Amino acid sequence: MAVMMTPREKWTDERLDDLNKKVDQGFADLKTETREGFARMEANLDRRFDEIDRRFEEVDRRFEDVDGRLGRLEDGFFALNRTLWGGGFVLVAAIIGSSAF
Repeated sequence: MAVMMTPREKWTDERLDDLNKKVDQGFADLKTETREGFARMEANLDRRFDEIDRRFEEVDRRFEDVDGRLGRLEDGFFALNRTLWGGGFVLVAAIIGSSAF
């Protein structure tokens, strides 16, 4: 049982030129597809960054609210501190006054 193979066709300059054109066209197509893909990706990224900017505006607004609340809390601590110091002075004065009589 013998297997017969047909001899390989000879590579001519004409066939090499055709292959060269085919390879060049393939790279040109790839370059075009790559540019289009990057353009789509860039548009998508711009849209997503705009969305992130809107979200950060909301976060900034919330932090402003938190800052306001912390400012009120800080004022409350200062008022409590003044009250405690005043009460301490009154107690000291009362002790000194009661021991003087």
